[in-house]
Amino acid sequence: MTSPQSYIRKNIRLECSHTVFFTRDSFSTKNDTLSEILQPKREGNRTKTLVFVDEGIMDGNPNLLEHISSYFRSREDRINLVCPPKFIKGGEPAKNDWGLVEYIWELLNKHGMCRHSYVVVIGGGASLDLVGFAASTAHRGVRLVRFPTTTLSQGDGGVGVKNGVNYFGKKNWVGTFAVPDAVVNDFSFLQGLPKTQKRAGYVEAIKVALIRDRSFFEFIEENTEQLSLFEDKTLEQIIRKSAALHLDHIASSGDPFEKGSARPLDFGHWVAHKLEQLSDFKICHGDAVAIGLAVDLTYASKVGLVKPKTTQRILTLLTKLGFPLYSNLLHEVTEDGKQVILEGLEEFREHLGGELTITLIQGIGEGIEVHAMDREAILNSVNDLQTLHPSLTN
Repeated sequence: MTSPQSYIRKNIRLECSHTVFFTRDSFSTKNDTLSEILQPKREGNRTKTLVFVDEGIMDGNPNLLEHISSYFRSREDRINLVCPPKFIKGGEPAKNDWGLVEYIWELLNKHGMCRHSYVVVIGGGASLDLVGFAASTAHRGVRLVRFPTTTLSQGDGGVGVKNGVNYFGKKNWVGTFAVPDAVVNDFSFLQGLPKTQKRAGYVEAIKVALIRDRSFFEFIEENTEQLSLFEDKTLEQIIRKSAALHLDHIASSGDPFEKGSARPLDFGHWVAHKLEQLSDFKICHGDAVAIGLAVDLTYASKVGLVKPKTTQRILTLLTKLGFPLYSNLLHEVTEDGKQVILEGLEEFREHLGGELTITLIQGIGEGIEVHAMDREAILNSVNDLQTLHPSLTN
């Protein structure tokens, strides 16, 4: 006779604070935002800090290293900058290089960084993902401060809790969930961005508005001209509201670390991730998400979830803001004649843990989850986009 099964269960309540600061000129010696974040935990101690800078942002910020050094020198009684700021590659291809993760680990080890030390990373979404992953896996978690420097990362990815690198040719296949100690959205970093990068953050703002906030979508519509001209005040309003909505979802969804299969903030992303992969990341994330939204919105209209005029209204807004709605890669086929884009659906299912959950909308501000998609209707949606909209040059 076997003994009855027994076990002990205790509910562990994890209290995490997630803070996003909005400021300008963070590394002016008059700005105390970062120094307050890096306050020593004990009186008389100096906080060990290691700074990584995305090398891609230097053209738009030629004096950044000098400003960082001056900032830390002015506070060296409390903060120990263990070495000069280190450059790190940015852009999605950097996340394919495992050697960069090892490089960051080596620096953390060399300088004796511990769980009470801070890693500061300044850069776009890919560098935040890369450095965040390395920091979250060293000593099971070195403290992290993110400085997103693009509209995409300030309004979306940079304020999240995910880190990752690409593996097996798949986006973010290796990664962690880790709440950063702080995110600092410094709007002055946006000034030096090329127009295409400034525009990229608009698509994530539109995405989160579509699933959560109709009034925010209408605000974007009403300010299309100002956004097209990259007017500073309107741009900052869009980023601030987008960041707030993303942060609110993470804090209030009940599933910040995505233990379930629902990922509403990934609306439009199953197509986007596959397009990035197919293009060897030559299609930037913002354009890929716009195309992904176009596919999913056209599909939602085709299967009766949303009115055709609503889909057209959204696609018109994306077009006015300069986003592509179609790429020839959507029609790529495998050697045995299968549609490659449909592989993206299966890869997304795998990434979610086996149960497909796709966010669509049934109205502006009304996200809805579906657990199956009609493949023929997807392909018909792609055909419609090919007919109606110019192709993105690959």
